[in-house]
Amino acid sequence: MTWTTTAPTTYYVSGEGSDTNTGLSTSSPFRTIQQAANLTKPGDTVLIMNGVYTNSDPWGQVILITRSGTPNAWIKFQAYSGHSPKLKHNGWNGILIRDGASYIEINGLEVEGNNNNVTLEYAMSQKSNGNNPLTNGNCIHIDGRQNGHPHHINLLNNKVHGCGGGGIAVVQADYVKVDNNEVFNNAWYSVYANSGISFYQNWNHSQSFGYSISVTNNTVYNNRQYIPWIATGTITDGNGIIIDDGRNTQNGSTLGVYTGKTIVANNVAFKNGGSGIHTFLSDRVDIINNTTYLNNQSPEIQDGQIFANQSSEVKIWNNILYAYPGKKVNSDWNNNNVSYNYNIYANTSAITVLGSQDIIADPQFVNPSIADFRLKPTSPAINTGYSWTGLKTDLLGKSRPSGNRYDRGAYEYQF
Repeated sequence: MTWTTTAPTTYYVSGEGSDTNTGLSTSSPFRTIQQAANLTKPGDTVLIMNGVYTNSDPWGQVILITRSGTPNAWIKFQAYSGHSPKLKHNGWNGILIRDGASYIEINGLEVEGNNNNVTLEYAMSQKSNGNNPLTNGNCIHIDGRQNGHPHHINLLNNKVHGCGGGGIAVVQADYVKVDNNEVFNNAWYSVYANSGISFYQNWNHSQSFGYSISVTNNTVYNNRQYIPWIATGTITDGNGIIIDDGRNTQNGSTLGVYTGKTIVANNVAFKNGGSGIHTFLSDRVDIINNTTYLNNQSPEIQDGQIFANQSSEVKIWNNILYAYPGKKVNSDWNNNNVSYNYNIYANTSAITVLGSQDIIADPQFVNPSIADFRLKPTSPAINTGYSWTGLKTDLLGKSRPSGNRYDRGAYEYQF
């Protein structure tokens, strides 16, 4: 395929701008990000300055992205250097990428949903209403169910919180990178059983010998389902990170089994209602060097910090799993070729699977009470992990290994 390219344009958006401006300089910025999004062509960049950006349509979103870049000319939406723009919405989505929009990057934005304006009492009164965006809205949604499947999407360095639905929800897409985001306080009030970061029914764009989906270096916490899933009337999700139905078995999907590979690495997932990380009906997933702590906060959920469920070709290696008191640290449900190894299990006696190099020990975090999950110098995680040579850095970007072997968990102790 041949793409016709033109010189790229940089658009500027500001909370003090106007959509009657040119949008071509910091002195003449647009007021809405959508005004810039409607003009973008391959290679263009939208720089977003300080301001609060809201949805004009109560049923809509702050940004709808339907225009694509190209392999060598991505379209980028990013915070202007030194600025902290916020997208605040009470509609269905903060950012919606659909209609097959591809080669898109979202970098450095804060997306906040409507949770602060909703009470649990009100949300419970809406537990049978799947059409209320006030309770069901998502923060960032990549949706491939209509008019084409998005692919090659990067979500980098964003702060994503307070959405009743999903924090980052990816549906029927491929080649998506979710890296270095902070995702918290999502999934509280939706009837759709959402999670912090979810990939649902991944779609095959093209064959790759590497990882097509990557979820790396994210901090994911306090995502929790308070409202029963409308399909079952029960609490089932509110996970930190879930790779869900990659086999495309549900809701009449005809996409077939997703054949790409997924990596979930260097993430910290703590105090989520469901699991920290898990796969469901999915294959070829490597869950490597993550730290999970006191997930399973929901009383109804006891399946563990990291686990695979009805999945195959999954490696759960080099992780730290610190169990919720009295609940299992991991699970193993009807899997094939799933291995748990080189993990540390702590705060539990309920261990479903114990790999040959797994150990039961206190990981010795620096200060978990303030979410400092770095390792003390006496931690048994140090220099005892598997040398996963494709993973060159840790959550902080520090080199792996620092010592003579890889550490376990999201942080590499630096000698």
